[in-house]
Amino acid sequence: MRRPPAPSPQSTPPPPPFNAPAARRLRTALDMGPEHVAYGIRVSFGLPYVTPDLVIAWERGLTAPSRPELTALAGVLWCSPDELVGRPRTLREHRLAHGLAPEDVARTVGLELLAYLRMEEHDEWTGNDRQSSTLADLLDLSLPDFVTVTGRDAKLTRLLRGAVTTRWQAYVKPVGKMVPLDRRLLEDTLQELHHEYQGRTLATLGRDGGRATAGSGVAGRDFLDRIVENFWGTVGRGTY
Repeated sequence: MRRPPAPSPQSTPPPPPFNAPAARRLRTALDMGPEHVAYGIRVSFGLPYVTPDLVIAWERGLTAPSRPELTALAGVLWCSPDELVGRPRTLREHRLAHGLAPEDVARTVGLELLAYLRMEEHDEWTGNDRQSSTLADLLDLSLPDFVTVTGRDAKLTRLLRGAVTTRWQAYVKPVGKMVPLDRRLLEDTLQELHHEYQGRTLATLGRDGGRATAGSGVAGRDFLDRIVENFWGTVGRGTY
């Protein structure tokens, strides 16, 4: 394993990655609306600008709370701030989690600093294979992390949704180009996801007696919303 370069000092510590689904889940469990959360933060924590719309934006991942906002949100939701902190997802978050400055990463992977900073800003990794391998080694990126950091999650989501709602066999090759997995493992994973999604949809059809469509029923929509997470979970079970 390559030894990371000595970290450069950071002027202001950035906020940690925010776990938006956890915030929404905790609020729902308390039977609170966004307006209740916003009111509690304004009154109890002295942040008068927090509105229900801002709370919704946090929960949708459109923006992330600052450190004081995160502390206030945790207080209103009766949880610790750690419960609202997620795993690093972006290239910048992974770099910060390792205490590295942009110069450290750019120098190690062999990029001009401005080119690297543009990649961070736009969440779009365009390095070549050698640079990608060096980046994964430097930041200890797992395969799921690498796919996310290089901006491939959106495309992977589209492919996986197509695989579970139509013929999964047609998606083995395009998914395989994005994630270098053993073909048999990939086939088994897509087939299992397809069967699970179709089973949820048919269960909804059986209960409602109506015509099922792609994503019909809460169970089906939830499965599609979490399709990338379900994919990696299924891949993990298949490797043991």
